[in-house]
Amino acid sequence: MRIFSSLFTLCALLMFGFTQSGCSSDAQSKEPDAEEIVPAVPVEAASVATGTIAAYFTGTASLEAEDEAMVVARAGGVVERIFVEEGDYVQQGQTLAQLDGARLKLELDRAEMEMAQQQRIYERNEELHAKQLISEEEYERVKSAYETQQAARDMAQLDLEYTTIRAPFTGVVSERMIKVGNMVATHEPAFRLTDFDPLLAVMHVPERELNKLSKGQTAQLRLDALPGQLFTGHIERISPVVDPTTGTFKVTVEVRDRSGNLKPGMFGRIRIVYDTRNETLLVPKAAVDAEDDEAAVYIVRDSMAFRQIVETGYEDDQHIEILTGVTDGDVVVTTGQSSLRDSSKVDVIN
Repeated sequence: MRIFSSLFTLCALLMFGFTQSGCSSDAQSKEPDAEEIVPAVPVEAASVATGTIAAYFTGTASLEAEDEAMVVARAGGVVERIFVEEGDYVQQGQTLAQLDGARLKLELDRAEMEMAQQQRIYERNEELHAKQLISEEEYERVKSAYETQQAARDMAQLDLEYTTIRAPFTGVVSERMIKVGNMVATHEPAFRLTDFDPLLAVMHVPERELNKLSKGQTAQLRLDALPGQLFTGHIERISPVVDPTTGTFKVTVEVRDRSGNLKPGMFGRIRIVYDTRNETLLVPKAAVDAEDDEAAVYIVRDSMAFRQIVETGYEDDQHIEILTGVTDGDVVVTTGQSSLRDSSKVDVIN
């Protein structure tokens, strides 16, 4: 009986322990969960402000000279002297080179002597004609001979002058083709002369832009060879004809550079401003999220970001014009939009 009593007591204790353990587990499972805390998304933001923004057309072109010419020898001869080198700036009429003119000088001297002789004969016959001592026919023959010899003298003088090669306009010697001692033929190229002021940039613009561009509009030019420098010009000419093959029309931009840094052949990017709006609402470009032809920004109010559909206008390198959807002074998210949803909690860190 004692053994049965002890076993009964042990079983009762074990049952009590299991019961208490189960009750304890039930009690713990019935405790309410702690409330989940959603962290704020760190973002950067900027204020909507009023300012000025311009609309512009951009294109590319290579610079070319307005005036460029191949200077040729207008008389044949051996090159005696060269007075300029490539890169030299020359004035219109300045001597570039001198050819041997000894033979032409002799021909000029002979022509002048023959003309002087004909002049004496003409003057004597003019006196006789005034006294009616010679016929009209004889007088006209002598006069014609004198004038013919006078023209021959002038031609010989011109040929001698042509042995001096001169600059046809003011510019820079961009190429020299002759050397001292070379035999140069008539009309053979001797120099290339280029006028660097002004320089032209010719663009071929799509026809849809035709009504936006007009002569005199300001153009800004940036060149690959001169990074960080901005040059200003204007539209000098607009072709009235659209090329049916390409659907473009030709626009010529004139650029003047007093520094002399611009050179023909340089490749650049041109921006032509065709409209400007003042006192308009602007936001940083990074603030606008454009997707499926819809533009939106996140406006920050009371540490919450609210998605707002906006209508955009002009844009430049840094800003976008907002026509509707925001007001001056609104704070918009510029960095971190990809982690946001409408009414997200945010922490502005800038």
